[in-house]
This record gives sequence, structure tokens and C-alpha cells, in this order.
Amino acid sequence: MQKTLEQYDNVTSKCKSLFEKKMYDYGSAWRILRLSSLTDQIFIKAQRIRGLQKNSIQKVDEGEADEFIGIINYSVMALIQIEKGVSEIPDLEGKECMQLYDTMINKTRDLMMNKNHDYGEAWREMRVSSLTDLILQKLLRVKQIEDNQGNTLVSEGIDANYTDIINYAIFALIHLKI
Repeated sequence: MQKTLEQYDNVTSKCKSLFEKKMYDYGSAWRILRLSSLTDQIFIKAQRIRGLQKNSIQKVDEGEADEFIGIINYSVMALIQIEKGVSEIPDLEGKECMQLYDTMINKTRDLMMNKNHDYGEAWREMRVSSLTDLILQKLLRVKQIEDNQGNTLVSEGIDANYTDIINYAIFALIHLKI
């Protein structure tokens, strides 16, 4: 488990670094995005990864790792939107935003540790393509829950799906050895 924690923290550190640089460049302009817009953006990235895994020719110079990082960061944005609500203006300053980023990643990390305890790190035997498919499945679930205005009968909420998506993407990046 110690190896997993080190790998997990290494991946999230790289994701956070990129997020922080984009916050410097763009501010918190993403705060105006509705949850459905973030879901669609993540879906596009997951579909692109699946395309990269299936196609031998790549025409855009961004690989799977870049897209998985995007999935993680957009999913963190979605969790922040769930907690704070959508804003009409970019209303988060860098320090507050990075604190929220850390809060969401720490919650996700805690969940990963609990699930790894119960599942015995089964993800290590999974292929990156399977993790991609699981991310896409979770996104289709989120889209359905959004279409149902957040109502579910027996299922986890949207936030639980985003948390799982983050963890699957981190596992994929660990497999890709970024």
C-alpha cells in the first residue's frame, strides 16, 4: 500500500501543478461551467483516450497521459462545483481554489485507500483500456443522473461517480508510469 500511496501522490502532484499553472493563466473562469458542461468535457477526453487506444494514427500531439490528467482536473472542478455551486463570474482566487483542490484530492485519496483495503488493489491487474471503459461508463451514469435532475432510486450520487473517475484516471496514469 505504501508504494500505491507514493505513486498516487506523485500523479496528483503533477495534476495539481498543471491545474495551478492554468489557474495563473486563466483564473477561475471554469467556475461559470454548469456540471453538465464539465461532464461533457470529461466525456470528450475519455472518448479521445479510447480513440487513441483503438487507432494507430494520432493527429493531435497530446497522448493518453495528457487526457487522463485533464479528466482528473476537470473532475476536481466538478466536485468543487457540487460543493460551492456554479458561479456567474470567476470568483475563486488562487489560494482558495488550490485549498479546495487539495480538499477534493484528499477525499478521493481517502476513498482509494479504503477501497484498496477491501479490494486488495485489484486495479493493478487491470488494463488501461479497461480503466478507460470504466470512466466512460461512470460518465454515462453521471449524464443519466443529470438528465434525471440528480434524482436516483438506489444509486450513488454524482459526486461519488466523479471521485471514482478521478481514481480510475490516477490508476491509469500509474500504469502509464507518468
